[in-house]
Amino acid sequence: MHDPFAHCEALVREADKDRFLATLFAPANRRGPLFALYAFNNEVARVRDAIDNPMAGEMRLQWWRDALERPGAGEARANPIAAAMLDTVVRFRLPLAAIADLIDARTFDLYPDPMPTRAALEAYAEKTSSALIAVASRILDPAHQDAASRAAGIAYAVAGLLRAFPLHAARGQLYLPLDILQRHGVEPADVFAARATPALAAALAEMRGIAQDHFAAYRAAGPVAPTVAPAFLPVELTPPYLQRLAKTRDPFKLSDLPQWRRQWALWRAARRM
Repeated sequence: MHDPFAHCEALVREADKDRFLATLFAPANRRGPLFALYAFNNEVARVRDAIDNPMAGEMRLQWWRDALERPGAGEARANPIAAAMLDTVVRFRLPLAAIADLIDARTFDLYPDPMPTRAALEAYAEKTSSALIAVASRILDPAHQDAASRAAGIAYAVAGLLRAFPLHAARGQLYLPLDILQRHGVEPADVFAARATPALAAALAEMRGIAQDHFAAYRAAGPVAPTVAPAFLPVELTPPYLQRLAKTRDPFKLSDLPQWRRQWALWRAARRM
């Protein structure tokens, strides 16, 4: 089998540009494990895109639970992402409970049920995005005491969901919490019909405010330790992402930040951190 860590690096380079670029600022002996973690995250995040029905997705997520909870199985080791992730889990004694929670949270993606409340959205983001930052920090510095990953992860996740809003709406997924939509008088049918109403604009503005509040809380927690800065670097893209979203007239036709702006923002953040 080819080097599983090189396979993970190539996958992350293609599928998760923000985290790929951030990992380049990590020490050389930590990049492979970080790429393994991020490749694993991409695999469980994209299960919804690779299945025809929720049951198939449930089975795929269960495969990942079994692969990580029962290391050594031949089938898991034959998968380069699983092989690299298993080596990383053992080497850095990664918290399997947090990784299992991340997998479980992705079950929500498989079904058309809307996100019910802001609290549910934040819990989803905490178990996925925040947990990923915390585990990446563990790889970079096992002695690091985490203080900012929760707020940082929620900020980055909410911004990411807003950036993916047109995709989710087109396939009948709703990550905008129902309690926020109801407060602004938005019907889910309006979202799925791509109606860019003033009420929807107000709901999206509230969502951007949630991301901004969590980003402010992340910054208020104090400077990130230099040893774990690469795990937090993607979060620094939250403000420019939100600014771009705020300037977009039609939320169903979003344009993302140019690649050079993302690289420039990450470089500046890395120098500051």
